[in-house]
Amino acid sequence: MNIRTISRILGRTVTTTLFFLLLVLNPSVTKAQDKLGDPVLGEKLFKMNCGSCHMIDSDMTGPALGGVTERHSVEWIKTWVRGPKKLIDSGDKEANKLAKEWESKSGIMTAFNLKDEEIGAILQYINEWEPPVEEKAASNDGVEGPKQDDNTFTLILGVILVVLIMIVIGLILVSTMVKKALAQKDGLDENDKEFVGQTHSVIAVVKHPAFIAIVVLVVGLVGAVVGIRQGLFSIGVQQAYAPEQPIAFSHKIHAGEHEIDCNYCHTGVRKAKHANIPSPNICMNCHSSIKTDSPEIQKIYDAIDYDPKTRTYGDNVKPIQWVRIHNLPDLVYYNHQQHVKVGGLECQTCHGPIEEMDVVYKYSELTMGWCIDCHRKTDVQAKGNAYYDDLLKQHEESGSKEAMKVEDIGGLECSKCHY
Repeated sequence: MNIRTISRILGRTVTTTLFFLLLVLNPSVTKAQDKLGDPVLGEKLFKMNCGSCHMIDSDMTGPALGGVTERHSVEWIKTWVRGPKKLIDSGDKEANKLAKEWESKSGIMTAFNLKDEEIGAILQYINEWEPPVEEKAASNDGVEGPKQDDNTFTLILGVILVVLIMIVIGLILVSTMVKKALAQKDGLDENDKEFVGQTHSVIAVVKHPAFIAIVVLVVGLVGAVVGIRQGLFSIGVQQAYAPEQPIAFSHKIHAGEHEIDCNYCHTGVRKAKHANIPSPNICMNCHSSIKTDSPEIQKIYDAIDYDPKTRTYGDNVKPIQWVRIHNLPDLVYYNHQQHVKVGGLECQTCHGPIEEMDVVYKYSELTMGWCIDCHRKTDVQAKGNAYYDDLLKQHEESGSKEAMKVEDIGGLECSKCHY
């Protein structure tokens, strides 16, 4: 073996060794090899399926999922997700250990019919998840949006009344000062003498046509404002309306911090006309084990007659009297499924940044003009949606180069929204 052959072998050995070290030590390469799925898809699936019971960085109804791929193999996780009870009954040690720790707290996990790539995407999202950076509030300490002040209207009327009284007092003072100045002046003519010598009668002032006209005008204006205000309230025009609820539920905590999907609580939003108010049993999915000592959670227990110590239910059940915030008149037809499922709208389109609200308030006007304006500006989400295939074809055949708007498919017809 000559020197050239030996050097060639050594060169290949060094190259192979360096390449191996690159694969092992380079985090980006290792990460690409170990990538289990699409983290963007995983985030959506996590919020829809896992977020109601699990957090990544801390325990919730179920254990924290951070580092789950280090504690269990991916294949074991897939088997567990699809059938926890079956895996426990098979005698699996990891499954029984998990059940022993959590069954008394929240029961056995529900099975999910997820595909391999979907579970992989969720695991990839969990592995790449980083805790959000907390932002300090600039000034609003605990205030999360406008709130309805029930005393505002009364305050405005009070201010108007005070201003009118001050104007009257000012006019009286000016009149008195002018009279005194004229009285000290010599050589007054008859008109000036009559003005200085006249006396005021309250009865005469009250009976004066000018005074009566002013009173009628003020009363009419106040009555019109009150009538308009009550009329608008009667048809649900209450923007920024934020009534006090029987239980202090925070959307900021549930939908924001814990990223619980709206559909988990408002079960009808994608399949019915109404989004529906969540029933207490949905709350109990988590709060039979979480924050059981909270005074607000105790209100739920009282309503459903639940004893957290014995974990038993009684018969003295009372409905929770939530105050409705978003209200449309009876003559209006609105379907959540049509807008959310078919139209592809997000909840925030109409309800605003709901995930940032400690106290929910009415974000949008929800008036007829507001809806019509939305129908004129909003593009129909027709791509990949068979519901719109025929309409999209007709729109393209019409020669229009603009995207198909809601108004192009009858969104401004009266019968679309009115019975």
